[in-house]
Amino acid sequence: MTTPNPARPGAGHRGYVLFLLTFVSIMNYVDRQLIGILSPAIKQDLQLSDWELGLLKGVAFAVLYTLLSIPIARLADKYNRVSIVSLALATWSGFTVVSGLVSNFMQLALARFAVSIGEAGGTAPIHSIISDYFPKEMRTKALAIIGMGVPLGAGLAFLVGGGISQAYGWRVAFIAMGLPGIALAVLLKLTVREPVRGAYDNAIGPDAFSGPQSGGFALFLSALKHLWAIPTWRLIVIAVAAATFSSAATGAWIVDLFARAHPHYPMGIVFAVLGLSIGIGFTAGTFLGGWLVERLSIKNKAMYGIVPAAALAVNVPTTLIWIWFNDPVMALVMQSVGAATVGFYFGPCYALIQSLAPVSIRTMSTAIFFLIVNVIGLGLGPTLVGGVSNLLAPAYGDASGLRVGLTLVTLTSAYSAYVFWRMSKTVVDDWRIVEAN
Repeated sequence: MTTPNPARPGAGHRGYVLFLLTFVSIMNYVDRQLIGILSPAIKQDLQLSDWELGLLKGVAFAVLYTLLSIPIARLADKYNRVSIVSLALATWSGFTVVSGLVSNFMQLALARFAVSIGEAGGTAPIHSIISDYFPKEMRTKALAIIGMGVPLGAGLAFLVGGGISQAYGWRVAFIAMGLPGIALAVLLKLTVREPVRGAYDNAIGPDAFSGPQSGGFALFLSALKHLWAIPTWRLIVIAVAAATFSSAATGAWIVDLFARAHPHYPMGIVFAVLGLSIGIGFTAGTFLGGWLVERLSIKNKAMYGIVPAAALAVNVPTTLIWIWFNDPVMALVMQSVGAATVGFYFGPCYALIQSLAPVSIRTMSTAIFFLIVNVIGLGLGPTLVGGVSNLLAPAYGDASGLRVGLTLVTLTSAYSAYVFWRMSKTVVDDWRIVEAN
């Protein structure tokens, strides 16, 4: 009779944890996406300019989100990650509710800062928890499912948040979409066990980054130096930063573009189509990317780069078409095609970011990854589009100015595809090194 390993949870609890943390990821992106969906109504009610909207969608969120992700990640590498995620979820959900009560730009900016503080404690600890609930060979698919929280959250925000805003206004939408996260935080804390670190890995003992002397800014620099020296890790960061620069900006401004470029087309239909295309198409693409790479990489680890590169090669032209198409129906069709390809890299990249890192700095690895990716993508992408739109609108009109801004950021996805292709050349050797340890 085989004695169960208490460090390795049973399949039932493992599945429950994956299900619940996917819901946490969904709420993470619901609260993050709402500002872009409600943007036209907020702009009109609070009398904001495009550059102010760009700050709210980009820099106001990204600054504290990225700066705090590192110290929170270190706490999560040493202390109870379930407690950290629960507190973070309650914080960002609570301040999403507060966002519906503001009366001016500064108050909304402060609420966005507070939401970002909470969300800084979400993604990296979640990825670390999942990596200790699932062995290496199952991690890509598990983290792809976690990554599905992005499109599912965005789709839910469009369908439910957009619908509530149409019926009851943008303030009620913020309140209604924030409250469920507080209840979910309580459920998470009460029902999920903190996993044993490194239970499914060869090196579950101390490594170069563990021990009482490892901490503070020196640890951050040491970890960054170690991780950046790994070619595949470095190329993933560059590729995802370039892709996020484009996708975060289009996600933040897509509702504004349809409202300006197609003013007579019913916004209720826009919310519904975007919600379904992102919620279903983007989700399916995210899962399919993880599934394909997990199967194909058994024989060829280069698929970790090839599959995302091929998906982005389809995404770029379809995105440019929907940005400039004057027929709203055709624009929505092409947007749906693009949405199905943008998430292919989520699962493969998240798995490699975890698997290439020493066990004791796994959360730090994800936090450094998101620090770089979010400063460039989440912070600068939406802000740049707002600035370009604000600059060009007086001469070329609100719609054309926004289209030019979105076109500029979309071109970075082509560069991302190239970097993923380069990464396919390095991942085989780097994976072999990890397996040997």
